[in-house]
Amino acid sequence: MPSNAVDPDKSSYNAALLVIGNEILSGRTEDKNINWIAKKLVEKGITFSEVRVVPDNAPRVIAAVRELSGLYDYLFTTGGIGPTHDDITAECVALAFDAPLEQNKEALALLVAHYGGSEHLNPGRLKMAQIPRGADLIPNPVSGAPGFILRNVHVMAGVPRIMQAMLDHVLSTLKGGALVHSCTVTSQLPESRIAEGLADLQKRWPNVEIGSYPHFQAGNFGVSLVLRSTDQDALAKAEADVKALVMALEGAA
Repeated sequence: MPSNAVDPDKSSYNAALLVIGNEILSGRTEDKNINWIAKKLVEKGITFSEVRVVPDNAPRVIAAVRELSGLYDYLFTTGGIGPTHDDITAECVALAFDAPLEQNKEALALLVAHYGGSEHLNPGRLKMAQIPRGADLIPNPVSGAPGFILRNVHVMAGVPRIMQAMLDHVLSTLKGGALVHSCTVTSQLPESRIAEGLADLQKRWPNVEIGSYPHFQAGNFGVSLVLRSTDQDALAKAEADVKALVMALEGAA
């Protein structure tokens, strides 16, 4: 099987997101893509395992693409595919895989159609037709300039509306695993009271992920215990155990 190929016989798949842009790290722009991508991957049965944010720095982007594409079944990137000098994602992905960056005929035709003729393509717009050789294009019905897929790396725009349109297309091409189901048990107990018992239940149900999340509602502190698993039977039994633990501790309070 070639490097970075997805095993068609796998029962589970994971993914990472690489967010590229100085504007995110400086606080000038709030990232609105992470949550959207996370929800869409859950619906597809793909485990969202890591998010990494890097600046518009070629060595940093190249290193991150190489590392994350080797660690996960799918790598998504957002940002850095526009017309300006600091949009370096296409070039970096090409360098990461030793693929020549070249003017893509299909991408050029899409830009010509979007802008109403080749005479409207200035150097910045032409830059968006530079795609690594061997990549497949990701359609962009919003602003014309496509993203692309090279190996297991899916390169998308950073603008949320454009990214969402691109992701809809990408998800239709991906293999997913079993859906992850979840349930929540809430309590007014402090985390410290429930921690030991919860740790024991996690050992009892290793295939159920149990998370503890404190909250402050209506002037009261409490905790939400979120259980997640692809095994619905185990999830239901673990939920019953967590409820029994909470009831016992609340009764003893």
